Amino acid sequence: MAEIEVKVPDIGGHDGVPVIELLVKPGDTVAKDQGLVTLESDKATMEVPSSAAGVVKALKVKLNDAVSTGDVIAIIESEAAASAPAPAPAAATPPPAAPVPAPAAAAPAKQAAPAPTTHHSYDCDVVVIGAGPGGYTAAFRAADLGLKTVLVERYASLGGVCLNVGCIPSKALLHAAEVIDEVAHANAYGITFDAPKIDLDKLRGYKESVVGQLTKGLSGMAKQRKVQTLQGTATFASPNTLSIVDADGKTQSLSFAHAIIAAGSQAVKLPGFPWDDKRVMDSTDALDLADVPKKLLVVGGGIIGLEMATVYRGLGSEVTVVEFMPQLIPGADPDLVRPLAARLKAQGVAVHLKTKVTDAKAGKKGIECTFEGESIPETKLFDRVLVAVGRSANGGKLACEKAGVTVGERGLIPVDAQMRTNVPHIFAIGDLVGQPMLAHKATHEGKLAAEVIAGEKKEWVARVIPSVAYTDPEIAWVGVSETEAKAKGLKVGIGKFPWAASGRAIGLGRTEGFTKLVFDEATHRVIGGGIVGVHAGELISEVALAIEMGCEVEDIGHTIHPHPTLSESVGMAAEVYDGTITDLYIPKKK
Repeated sequence: MAEIEVKVPDIGGHDGVPVIELLVKPGDTVAKDQGLVTLESDKATMEVPSSAAGVVKALKVKLNDAVSTGDVIAIIESEAAASAPAPAPAAATPPPAAPVPAPAAAAPAKQAAPAPTTHHSYDCDVVVIGAGPGGYTAAFRAADLGLKTVLVERYASLGGVCLNVGCIPSKALLHAAEVIDEVAHANAYGITFDAPKIDLDKLRGYKESVVGQLTKGLSGMAKQRKVQTLQGTATFASPNTLSIVDADGKTQSLSFAHAIIAAGSQAVKLPGFPWDDKRVMDSTDALDLADVPKKLLVVGGGIIGLEMATVYRGLGSEVTVVEFMPQLIPGADPDLVRPLAARLKAQGVAVHLKTKVTDAKAGKKGIECTFEGESIPETKLFDRVLVAVGRSANGGKLACEKAGVTVGERGLIPVDAQMRTNVPHIFAIGDLVGQPMLAHKATHEGKLAAEVIAGEKKEWVARVIPSVAYTDPEIAWVGVSETEAKAKGLKVGIGKFPWAASGRAIGLGRTEGFTKLVFDEATHRVIGGGIVGVHAGELISEVALAIEMGCEVEDIGHTIHPHPTLSESVGMAAEVYDGTITDLYIPKKK
């Protein structure tokens, strides 16, 4: 057995590079070129590989040690090195008068000596698994920072769930439903149109054209940035290798220095439903718009369920919604939900709270459902059933154990403030790192992960993440809710401006909304807010920015908002809290 010193290779003149990961321990058997430790400079992360196969006799570094080129990392006991042929001793043959060089084809004379270690050659610097909003953002940012990047997506087009079968197509259909409602509403102020005629094929084509425009744009940007895209399903084969299976079943291997897992989530399929029947749908199926059912049951009164209920009601379906919780959109303040609940009722949507489906059977005439709870629907037979009860993370579908990445029971992957998993060169972002499962959250996480890999010293410091339900009216909220403040015993004050006093809302004939701000009583800083009404999703960003900037009530109230607009309701809500509002008469408290 021979002992071989493994040293730090040339690392570009950097000194004092920290050891961020120990990949082996004394006693481990290692292969030639297997990584022993991971180093991280301000430019990149790299592994120091073993220069020979053998057993790790000793590690000469500890976690967080600073090392430089030539420092000894480990001692490897190598049987192969010991048994390698040694050069013939000089005394075995008469010495020549002068040194004779070995023939060009001769084997190296010093095979027993350790070869200089070199940086492991990977196929790419960064591989991103999943091309949704978080994934493509991560890949594009990594490429912009000079890293050789590969983006792996299982579907034919980039964009993930959001662009292909989620956020974008649903908003296209919601716009169509909004137009139908606007036309009907015009009758109230003297403009009458004929009843709408719905060309379902053309509407479906419009939705697909919106999706296609965006996904083609992504493909173009990937080419411009020289991001290599691979179509296939990726799983880990080792800490630095992916196995990618394409649509034809062919498998290829891809090695990487860093990975960003952005594999997202999928719709939860509740047991007890006949999922083999196409009349039972998840959100993806509902967006296919196969037909407009006469009677539609929506199981789940969250954002996705209510958005699709809005679409199908607008297209002419008789919609019933059942929700197990005591209110619609359980994450929002109850007062924000009330205007939506009232409008749904006025539109003929039957909402049943504290109720669940206990059985569903496929029959010739429809899906027969059995209910349990406080509010049992009269209708039991439906042409279609949409199950929209949430999404589950895909972390458990990537063979993460082969890379040593920890995955929780629900498919969630724990990460630190830099989006690192427990394996330092592998990152995770988006839906599979936890709530909220929102595209705009994933986008920021993807950008952060790419920048950290490139050597930037950053971490996740977002104070707030806004949420929006694109229903009619829309509901949007951000930061600390009034319900949360009460539950935590926070001393807060509320400024609420009703849209019944908004000239713009009155002109639109949509006065059911309001804007609410939550202030910290000690500092008078805004810490939360909620808006319900048309275009609430467009308005909530001002509140989010105000919270991020640490705005006090006067900062918002003294900012001149254009009149007449819905956005001025944010400034007026601050004035309500501050007691300076003139567009309402609020008696002073004694």
